[in-house]
Amino acid sequence: MDLDAVRTFVAAADAGRFQEAAAALSITQQAVSKRIAGLEKDLEVRLFTRTARGAQLTIDGLAFLPHARELLRVEERADASVRPGRRALRVDVVSRRIASAVLLQDFHRAHPEIELDVVALLDADVDAAVAAVAAGTIDASFHAVAPQQQLPDAVRTARVIDEPHQLLVGPRHALAHARSVTPAQLAGHRIWMPGIAAGTEVAGYFDELAATFGLTLDRVGPVFGYEALLAEIAESPELATLVGEGSRYLWPDSYDLRRIPVRGPALVYPLSLIWRDDNPHPGLAAFRDYLGTRRPSPPGTEVWTPTWAQWSAARA
Repeated sequence: MDLDAVRTFVAAADAGRFQEAAAALSITQQAVSKRIAGLEKDLEVRLFTRTARGAQLTIDGLAFLPHARELLRVEERADASVRPGRRALRVDVVSRRIASAVLLQDFHRAHPEIELDVVALLDADVDAAVAAVAAGTIDASFHAVAPQQQLPDAVRTARVIDEPHQLLVGPRHALAHARSVTPAQLAGHRIWMPGIAAGTEVAGYFDELAATFGLTLDRVGPVFGYEALLAEIAESPELATLVGEGSRYLWPDSYDLRRIPVRGPALVYPLSLIWRDDNPHPGLAAFRDYLGTRRPSPPGTEVWTPTWAQWSAARA
């Protein structure tokens, strides 16, 4: 259905005269008549009756009017849902379990007036996220951005989250009763992390982590989801995994899982915000300002990050 014709019909119904509808729409009276005639032809009914006092709605016109108004409301909502500057601020948090999602939720609590569209592009790597931001599909995304990352014009990045890792083990694991562990103590233990795709920034981080501290990272096995992974770790005296300090996980009390801080040094995964510098969305500026006030300092004085992250921070 021609929505311009529907809009013209509603304007004519409200004005009662085609001439006044034409003035309201900034078109000619002839264009109004042509649009109405086309709409009547499509619907196969008469919508108006011409009288000396103007144009009066027929019975069919009266029946169609509320639906026509709803069509225009739906058009408005559809337009606002995708048009930059009008739609909700669309932020990719990668996964709703990790620190970026927690931080975005905190921002929403602080600024409930800013409408958010929370996106979780779990399978998208940093290249896909940069492309989506550049295209305007999303307004911002969180990823670990290496200095060699190629960025289109107007796309910017800033390191905004330094998230320490914790060791997650079951009650029968050898380290289950430790108050904290060092990376050196993790050597020789099986760190199970299935599902990390080779060539991604996550894989790059853990490859360097394993090489630096002599860790055994096991990526073997199908991925059945976090729930299955937690159940396996709870039952095993050998399996462990690494999780972000700010990541959210829920499990039954019977699992008795332990989240143990890693210290000396703390293992920090650096997350950057990716955005377009020319994005006019008013919520984006507010979100960036909020992130600038919320970047926490990692625990302790000794911190490890991958070398490319340190280079990136120095460059910034």
